[in-house]
Amino acid sequence: MKASNQLNPSVILAVAAHPDDLEFGVAGSIAKWVQAGATAYYLVCTDGSKGSADRQAVPAELIRCRRDEQLAAAEIVGVREVFFLDYEDGMLPVARPLKLDITRCIRRLKPDVVMTMDPTFVYSTTYNFVNHTDHRAVGQATLDAVFPLARDHLSFPELLAEGLEPHKVKTLLLTNFDKHNCYVDITGTFVTKMSALAAHASQIPDLPAAQKMLHNLAAERGQQCGCELAESFVRLDLPK
Repeated sequence: MKASNQLNPSVILAVAAHPDDLEFGVAGSIAKWVQAGATAYYLVCTDGSKGSADRQAVPAELIRCRRDEQLAAAEIVGVREVFFLDYEDGMLPVARPLKLDITRCIRRLKPDVVMTMDPTFVYSTTYNFVNHTDHRAVGQATLDAVFPLARDHLSFPELLAEGLEPHKVKTLLLTNFDKHNCYVDITGTFVTKMSALAAHASQIPDLPAAQKMLHNLAAERGQQCGCELAESFVRLDLPK
């Protein structure tokens, strides 16, 4: 399978659970599309308040730090704006408030491509880890927001009262490390991805090791699709 050259987004919305999720998973692709003229937005759903092994960490200070890191990383990638929902880290609920917030963002920004985590990716025996509960929650809530909630005018009538008309997303790109049907060649933007990742200093105690891990993964994906370095996704092109 060759790297996809046919996806040319105009407006991208990338929805994540935590600051740094998008740099690990999708920043190379977003940087590539931004360089080609796309407009990209980030929506980060939790406050990141649990992301520290430091017993002396103060949650309020961690929240501020991680927000600043995410803003710096997004600027490196070329993201136009970052939105923060500030749900409690580790407790993200797949419930009406979260679905409403994501649907509101979709109707306001009208993206043709939405990127998020695949909610079916629960664990990996290949890489020996359990996918974070917030990753699964944000994926499920985003899928629900894309279809049918953003599409149907009778869903969330309060959004119509805000002047936000229904919107049909064309393409979903889901991050799932164990399966994928779409590759994006990020050979030209991998350095940008690594620079953005480095902005998350509070989360990455060994930056060279993290960069090596992501380079190896990108090289593996590149080998699968015939390029040097790639990111991979589950791609769904939704009916018009």
